[in-house]
Amino acid sequence: MWTVLLERMLHHIVRKGTIRVTMPDGSRKVYGQGTPELGVTLKDPDVARKLILNPTLAAGEAYMDGTLEIENDDLRGFFALFVPNINAAGAAWFQKPLVWLRRSLRPLRQFAPVGKAQANVAHHYDLAHELYDLFLDADRQYSCGYWAEEVETLEQAQIAKKRHIAAKLRLAPGQRVLDIGCGWGGLALTLARDYGVHVVGVTLSKEQYAVAVERVREEGLESRVDIRFIDYREVPETFDRIVSVGMFEHVGVPQYNEFFGFVRDHLTEDGLALIHTIGHTGPPNDGDPWLDRYIFPGGYSPTLGEIMKAVDRHSLVPGDIEALRVHYAKTLAAWYDRFMAQADKVCALYDDRFVRMWRYYLLAAESTFLKGGRCLVYQLQLAKHVEAVPITRDYLYRGESDAGATEGAHPVTDAVQQRAAE
Repeated sequence: MWTVLLERMLHHIVRKGTIRVTMPDGSRKVYGQGTPELGVTLKDPDVARKLILNPTLAAGEAYMDGTLEIENDDLRGFFALFVPNINAAGAAWFQKPLVWLRRSLRPLRQFAPVGKAQANVAHHYDLAHELYDLFLDADRQYSCGYWAEEVETLEQAQIAKKRHIAAKLRLAPGQRVLDIGCGWGGLALTLARDYGVHVVGVTLSKEQYAVAVERVREEGLESRVDIRFIDYREVPETFDRIVSVGMFEHVGVPQYNEFFGFVRDHLTEDGLALIHTIGHTGPPNDGDPWLDRYIFPGGYSPTLGEIMKAVDRHSLVPGDIEALRVHYAKTLAAWYDRFMAQADKVCALYDDRFVRMWRYYLLAAESTFLKGGRCLVYQLQLAKHVEAVPITRDYLYRGESDAGATEGAHPVTDAVQQRAAE
């Protein structure tokens, strides 16, 4: 029965391109027509059942376990064929009740009070810090870079991202800035050092906290950067600026109202907030079950409508909303190349299954942004009143130009530059 349903599912999905499937019993089937063309082998009879019940979860697990083999191990080609086809076809009729059930359970999966939020963060960000050194840029920016026309390298894209965000924040020396989800401290250090502001950075990752505190000490910025191991909801002060980069994906839809209520209550009357988050177009969905289980527990990339519903509830005014489309695909491709160049070291840190899991994660994400046509990054600039920023965007690009001159005069640090050169 499961093999028959799998055949029907593949006939339903594969419309553009050709997939040649070798079944566990040795029989061979062909689905679709034309290019691209790819072959896969299913080595476990139970894979068919798992693919019917939860396709994305089962495909990822089968690749990790070696029970789904891809011709020439062309994982990028696998996603290039399946992602656009799945987006176009949707679930087969006999799978729709399961899709409905998973979607109905989304609020429960995404409910993240303080303790659960910390556990979710620890799952991904408390991995060995050496892992992230192997594929991130020198400043450890673990979010989408900004690939302006003149940008060619990952290092340049991440510097450009920080400048772009700083320009939208319209910083002035002496301002107080809250960085929600400060990671390893790179943005907080840049804003304090190059723009003269005072930054409170908060994180729920013990590993990130330890690294960020040490970086602040090394740069002698203890008087201007305060890194705290704390949930943002427990921060008592108000701030001139609030910035959050790559953290909102972990908030969960049930907490959106709480998040933007916090932003409003903790901004000064003339303050600005900048929220940088992955999002998706189309209707709300239930996220990716494989990513939720193995990479980002509780994570979800929302629609703009889901975000704005909570923004509007708190009467926050959008000063600017920007959609960065292919930028994350380029960032992920750079991370993947660096990761694979150091795969032996990653395997030594963990094991081969971990390497396969992260290959799957990075390439699935890249393909989703590049081939899926539904994922992108939103940057929302928010304020309490309409006059908080100028009425045109001219100031933004002047600000980035000025920031470039500032950063040229005040390099990131000798240590970071040395890491970049290496």
